[in-house]
Amino acid sequence: MNRRVAPTSLSAVLAVALAVSALTACGGGSGDTTGGDKAPLEIWVRKPPGSSTEQTHKDLAAAFTKATGVPARVTALFDDFETKLQQAAAQKKLPDLIVNDTAQLGTLVEQGLVREVDRTRVRGGDQLIPTSWDAARAADGKYYGVPFSAQTFALFVRKDWREKLGVAAPTDWDQLDALATAFTTRDPDGNGKADTYGYVIPGTTKRGYLDWYFSSFLWSSGGDYFTGDGKDLKPAVDGREAVEAALRLKDQFCVDKSVVPGAVTAETTQTHPLFETGKGGIYLTGPYNMARFDKSLGKEKYEILPLPAGPGGKSSVLAEGENTYLMAGSKNPAGQLQYAEFLSGTEGQTLGMAGDTAGNVVRLPVNTTVELAAVRKDTRWQVFDRVYRESGRYSPVVKEWTPFRQASAEALNGMVADCGSDPKTVLGKLAGEFSDELRNQGAGS
Repeated sequence: MNRRVAPTSLSAVLAVALAVSALTACGGGSGDTTGGDKAPLEIWVRKPPGSSTEQTHKDLAAAFTKATGVPARVTALFDDFETKLQQAAAQKKLPDLIVNDTAQLGTLVEQGLVREVDRTRVRGGDQLIPTSWDAARAADGKYYGVPFSAQTFALFVRKDWREKLGVAAPTDWDQLDALATAFTTRDPDGNGKADTYGYVIPGTTKRGYLDWYFSSFLWSSGGDYFTGDGKDLKPAVDGREAVEAALRLKDQFCVDKSVVPGAVTAETTQTHPLFETGKGGIYLTGPYNMARFDKSLGKEKYEILPLPAGPGGKSSVLAEGENTYLMAGSKNPAGQLQYAEFLSGTEGQTLGMAGDTAGNVVRLPVNTTVELAAVRKDTRWQVFDRVYRESGRYSPVVKEWTPFRQASAEALNGMVADCGSDPKTVLGKLAGEFSDELRNQGAGS
């Protein structure tokens, strides 16, 4: 998981300040007062200052300026990004654009910081993968961003362990569980000790990690969080398929005991080392970990496999990524749109992918005209690209997803921590919490 969760509420005073700033904010942050379609653009990106990813964004800005004549300046911020954005809003000094997580869409819309995007007027918008547009659509059905980068998740599996034990690559969930059990019980590292396990799971409630992990299994089982859409959503998280998926998760912890110990309190900063040091052999995670594991574990020791289809007959895997958001009040709205179009276009996507280097800011291209294999020679990226295009699915479209994810993580965490718990009862209670939150957000009765 590579996520940052923004605050879910603001004081009334700040909310008023943000609403006013959305109408009167100074675009550019560079002192420009002339406006017009050549006014400088200020772009904030959520990247560490001084990093190779910051440099890639600066290269993108330079290429845009060369192509259009519109000055563009990139500011990289990482720590406290949302706080700094709120401060800029209160001071009426919003940047013209930000490149930030798709998960921030609901919060940005609720705060009034972004302006609507007419999808039909985005040059090249019809070339973007349809799924990528889902991440730019808010609960009101309107679009408030332009897709820029995507990512999804796949299984990192200890290939050396699997081959030593003579087990074939799993093609369904029963085989996947059997492989996890084999890694737990058959000493795949050959040290004569019972110190290896199957699944590496970030199972903490912090930031909703366990729900983040479980979502792909929920969908692939044929289950879902909600039925209906818009203002007529109803909880589905206690449906038969969802309960079966939750029971399978609980059995991994309580019956098979194939999950690395300590998972119920672990976030990704703790789970990454468990895979790379040989404590666990199956890890559902993202492509950003390949460079790390290649160095720490060795590229030849593990393989990347798509999540097999579940009992629902398909594989539906969580998709995430980044949008380009056009901030409200810019002096150069035409330039804003031009920049977003450039980033999602062929040149921007190709430059943003940065080959096989650590400077990539486009993990998976959202533009159908860009062939990943022509830019990256590491064929493992193609597994993630195929998963995204064929199976990628974004979190449900509600005003604010964070309360649902947190409630789900807490319910699931309590379930796997208590082996006497009943998944049907746990999810039934969770469905009630979902109903309350839907009413709070004006999306349920």
